[in-house]
Amino acid sequence: MKLRHIATGALSAIAFTGVVATAGASSHREAPAIGFDPAADNTDVWAWVNDGAHDKLTIVAAYNPLEEPSGGPNYHEFSDDVLYEVHITRGNKSLEDVVTYQIQFSSTDYPRVDPANLSAPVGGGKEFFSQLSGRKQTYWLTKVERDAKGKTTRTVLGQGLAVAPVNIGPNTNKIVYGTEKYDDAFAGKFVHGLGFNGGEGRVFAGPRDDGFYVDIGRIFDLANLLGGTPRDNVAGYNCHAIALEIPTASLTADKQAPKAGASDANTIGVWASASRRQVRVLHQGPGESNFGSWVQVSRLGLPLVNEALIGLQDKDKYNRTRPAKDVANFGAYFLNPVVVRDAEAVGIYKALGVPDDVVTSLKSNRLDIIDTINLKASGHDIPLSATGDVLRVDLGLDSRFPNGRPIPYGAAPNKEQADVTDVLLSVILSKGTVAISDGAQSNDKPYLAGFPYLALPHEGFSGGHGTATDK
Repeated sequence: MKLRHIATGALSAIAFTGVVATAGASSHREAPAIGFDPAADNTDVWAWVNDGAHDKLTIVAAYNPLEEPSGGPNYHEFSDDVLYEVHITRGNKSLEDVVTYQIQFSSTDYPRVDPANLSAPVGGGKEFFSQLSGRKQTYWLTKVERDAKGKTTRTVLGQGLAVAPVNIGPNTNKIVYGTEKYDDAFAGKFVHGLGFNGGEGRVFAGPRDDGFYVDIGRIFDLANLLGGTPRDNVAGYNCHAIALEIPTASLTADKQAPKAGASDANTIGVWASASRRQVRVLHQGPGESNFGSWVQVSRLGLPLVNEALIGLQDKDKYNRTRPAKDVANFGAYFLNPVVVRDAEAVGIYKALGVPDDVVTSLKSNRLDIIDTINLKASGHDIPLSATGDVLRVDLGLDSRFPNGRPIPYGAAPNKEQADVTDVLLSVILSKGTVAISDGAQSNDKPYLAGFPYLALPHEGFSGGHGTATDK
C-alpha cells in the first residue's frame, strides 16, 4: 500500500484525462442477495475502442466471482436459467438502451449409464471426465435494436454457439477435449463470428482468469488501507466471461464510422446485467421449472459503484433497478460517499494529516464524482437526467479510463490500462489531493494482446488454492 501527498487536484486531473498507467477493480459478491446466486453475479465490465481507427468496440462482461479452479466434479458454468445482457445507450439525453445483446445458454443432460457395466470402455459415462464429456453447453445471441420512435427489432446473430469448457487437467482434457494442452489455440476454437459472414463482429463465452485484482480484505475492513500486507485477493480464481467485438458503425445513429474527436452524440454508455424468471418451482424429483417475466438480479457498469458507494441497505435494490433511475434512487450516495466517513472513523485522514475542514468538504455535495463519470473534463455535456452507472465510451476518442475501461495499453502485460481501484478510491476519498492505492498493482496472469483479452482459465489439476502437503 502506498499513500503520498501530491498537489491538490492533480490526481483528479489525471483521472479525468485518463493518463493513468497502473491496474484494475470491480464488483465481487457486492450485495447480500446476489451472494447466493454466483452464476448471475456481474463481476466486471470492460469496454473500449481500438486506438486510431475506432472501428471496433470491445466489451468484456464477467460473471461468477471467485471460481475455484479445482472445484469439481460439478465445475462452474453459465446458468441456463439466466438471461445475460449487454446494454448500450447513446448520447447525452437518455439512458434507455438503443442496442441490447441478449445471451441465453442451453445445456444437454448428463448421460445415463449403468455403473455395474464393468465392460464399458473408458469414456462410457461412469467416470467424472466422461460424465462431463457428455454434457455440452451452447448459446444463442440476439441483438435488440430500438429506434427513436421506440420500435424494437430483434435479430438472431448466432445460435448453437459452443461455450468454451472448463480447464480441468491434462488427463481429462486429453480424453474429453482431445488435447492435453488447454492453450490459446484450443480456446480460440470457441471464438465465433456474428451475423452473415461475421459482419456483426465476434463473440466468446467461457471460463477465463478473473482479470480483476484488488485487496478486497483491507478495503472492506472499513477502508483499512494503512495496515496489513497488500494481497491480491482474487489471484488464482477464474470467472465466466462473455466477450463481444462489435463494429462501431453498427452503433452510431447514422450507421457510419464515428468521426474523430469528442462528441456527445457518439458517446455510448455500456452496462451488463443478469435476470432470472419471476417464478421458480423446485420438484420433488430432479429438476425445476422457471416461468414468468424476467427480473433483473444483478448489474454493473462502472467499477466499484455498488461495492464502494451504495449502502448495504440498498445494494439489492441497486442490482434490481436500471441506470436511468440512479439519480432518483441513489443520488445521495454519490453526493455523500459513506466511505469517506468510514475512512475518517478509522483514522486514515488523521494519520495523513488532512485538516478537519478538508475532511468535512469530502463528505457532501460531491459533484466532482458526477463530473468524473460523465467525462466533463473531456468536454462532454451529460446532464443529471442522463447520469447513472454506465461506463461511458466516446467512440471518436482513444479509450482511456474513465472514457471506457480498456484492458490493453497498460504499463506491463499483467496490468490493464488504468488501476481503476486506485483512481476511484483517490477521487472518492480525497478529490485527488492524496493518491491512494490498495497495493494490488497487477494481475496474476498477463492479459492477452488480442480477443478475448482475459487470460486462459487456471487449471483445476495444478491451479487450486489448496496448500501443498508433505509426501
